[in-house]
Amino acid sequence: MDLARRSMRILIIKLTSIGDVIHTLPAVAFLRRALPRAHLTWVVDRRASAIIKDSPAIDEIIELDTRAWQRDFIGGATMSDIRAQLTSLRSAPALNGAGTSEIAIDFQGLLKSGLVAFASRAKTRIGFETQELREPASKLLLTNQVRTSEFGHVIDKNLALAHAATTVAGHDVSNRNRPSAGEYEFPIAVSDEDERFVDSMLDKQHLPFAVINPGGGWPTKLWSTDRFSQLADRLWCDHRISSLITFGPGEENLARAIATKSQSGVARPIASTLKQFVALARRAALFVGCDTGPLHIAAACGTPIVGLYGPTSPERNGPFDSRDIAVGRDLWCRANCHRRSCWHWECMDIPIDEVQEAVTKRLAIANKGVAV
Repeated sequence: MDLARRSMRILIIKLTSIGDVIHTLPAVAFLRRALPRAHLTWVVDRRASAIIKDSPAIDEIIELDTRAWQRDFIGGATMSDIRAQLTSLRSAPALNGAGTSEIAIDFQGLLKSGLVAFASRAKTRIGFETQELREPASKLLLTNQVRTSEFGHVIDKNLALAHAATTVAGHDVSNRNRPSAGEYEFPIAVSDEDERFVDSMLDKQHLPFAVINPGGGWPTKLWSTDRFSQLADRLWCDHRISSLITFGPGEENLARAIATKSQSGVARPIASTLKQFVALARRAALFVGCDTGPLHIAAACGTPIVGLYGPTSPERNGPFDSRDIAVGRDLWCRANCHRRSCWHWECMDIPIDEVQEAVTKRLAIANKGVAV
């Protein structure tokens, strides 16, 4: 029987981080449309799982604790825990005649994600070509490698893996039918409760508002809190846009520092869950922040964006809407940098005037509804 005509199990492997998970959603949405009867299971680290819960594109989520693996990867206790957590990959109950996963897609390119694919006992294990794997040795755990270096943005690389999976499943989709920027789907479910939370928060907020997210995950991605506070003041003085300063775990001090230093008095820090952030971003007039999960969530929501980029590439990881603007300094050391620590921070020494100019331009584009 043609695999495309019956139910089959496909394993999606993207463990972390929030931004990486967001960048994988269009590929999963593509699989759901191309193979509507397939049972899609997503294996994800529990720290990044909240954003995909209740997604209409996903049938099942398996949460792992990979942080514990990193502490002692080859230790007896760790290996025992890995075996226990991966049991569900091999012994999931049959669904409409589909048992063990027939296809596993490794969207991560690491040894640990390759191990998950291998442990699932999927007959076909699909991943990136060797030069695009974050840990090249993980190729030994794959059966099929897909040429992805011809694509610039990571979303398109992920879509190439999904397209390869449809071919294996016997339902080859023409390249012309693959989504491109502007057509990407991000099936994120937001509850009524999350919407009500945002409603209550905005009751006391000047409108319109911008979301400022100062965190970056890596120290090398951070922009000055002094400049963020100046930007909040300029947003109010020049555009009458107030600012909500969002933050993740361990970043509350950054947000409070910006609010304290701001002279306009209309910038305030707020705490939210990931789903509440989605509801917030969908209503924001602008997002300004560094290359981190909230920026990618904002991009998925269609929020106008000014992104601040240093050690990472906006061409690969940046907002994909042609109207959005990435600001950075193209230094001699920037190409393929991705350093989490560095002896100098010149790449993030972005002048406030450059960011303000980008903000003014992006707001003008949003107001006119034109593309660039």
